[in-house]
Amino acid sequence: MRGRLGRECVYVPSCRFGLFVALRHWCPPGGRVLMSPVTDDVIFFVVLAAGLRPVQAPLKPLDASIDVDAVPEEVWGSLSAVLTTNLYGNPDDAPRLREKCDALAIPLLEDGAHAIGSRVGGRPVGGWGDASVFSLSKHVGAKAGGFLSCADPGLREALEKSCADLLLPGRLSAELAFTARPYAEAAVRGLRLRRAAWATMRLLGLTEREGIRMPLRADELARAVEAAPDLTAHDSWVRVDLHDYRLRSGRLRLHRIERRLDRLDETLAACRAGTETLLSTRWARPEGLATAVGPATADAPATVNEPVTTDGPATVSLVAGREKPQPLFRVPLFVADRDAAIVALARRGIVVGYLYDPPLDDYAGPAFTDPSPDPVGARWFARHALPVDPLRAREVVEVLQECDARPAKAPGGLERTRG
Repeated sequence: MRGRLGRECVYVPSCRFGLFVALRHWCPPGGRVLMSPVTDDVIFFVVLAAGLRPVQAPLKPLDASIDVDAVPEEVWGSLSAVLTTNLYGNPDDAPRLREKCDALAIPLLEDGAHAIGSRVGGRPVGGWGDASVFSLSKHVGAKAGGFLSCADPGLREALEKSCADLLLPGRLSAELAFTARPYAEAAVRGLRLRRAAWATMRLLGLTEREGIRMPLRADELARAVEAAPDLTAHDSWVRVDLHDYRLRSGRLRLHRIERRLDRLDETLAACRAGTETLLSTRWARPEGLATAVGPATADAPATVNEPVTTDGPATVSLVAGREKPQPLFRVPLFVADRDAAIVALARRGIVVGYLYDPPLDDYAGPAFTDPSPDPVGARWFARHALPVDPLRAREVVEVLQECDARPAKAPGGLERTRG
């Protein structure tokens, strides 16, 4: 990762743990952090655990990146930091956010959990911020591990010490469970017992999410916020979906992570091919959009470029001179009946995850976050985006064609006027 980013990197047991360390190091207690309302609720709870106030940003509706121009000046002036999301690997406009943060003398922090392999402005995602965090549970598929990187190499020792002070001792039982998990999952898939396994977990009360968002538990959360900064007080929210997030990694875990990380470039190449396939379909842009949405590439976030007609299937082409299409972790397609598409994909064994609906300000309310000054873009994206795995691109296209899925209609203000 040091070679990829050109920066010092510290191994951490999870991206969320690394983010907590970064927030505590760079942000003053009680500070305000601009962030995306369309991201994992775990990240929201990490910000609260660090003793900070989340401030929800307005988003561009077609890629859920922070709309820099729509953030009011009074909000900019109140901030202690900016946290990017780079959702599904589509990069936020880090060059402009870097300029804003420099002008305000506040840190830019990059969440690159979805964005290993993504680039913006001629640099890899994670190469613009004062600090950035990455997950090895995503592209690498290791189910554990991550990195915290920093622009100032002189901070490495201090960050390592902060991590060491917060880590919990590893457990042999956790290491053995981690080692056995891939074999158990393979057995469930091979015997086609996935639905039965989920039903059993629900019956035993072992699932932590019934819907997309975890239960907020407002009264308990208010007490935890009063204790912040305190990771332990927020543990029941931060640990969801990854209970080992702050355990020291043992040899078995590290060996498996290392083997999977060795195959990262091969995985990213396959993701690029799948992303290009998905971006060429009619679901890559909303119905009625006057211009094609160019995929975020190695040099720029998603842009609106070539004019197209609204008659028949439209394709999305790469902008001339820009290679390596993005996003690479999941490709957000826009389907009118997303719920029906999810069911149709599930019948083929394709599970759609990483949905973030509703946006965080609607989910948590003003008691725990400052709402976005313009929530429309975030709400539209959260409701309509269907994030699909580029490694299963051809199967996804087949399913959507078989169920005759229609593209979602373009959000207000972006539709093409018809005569």
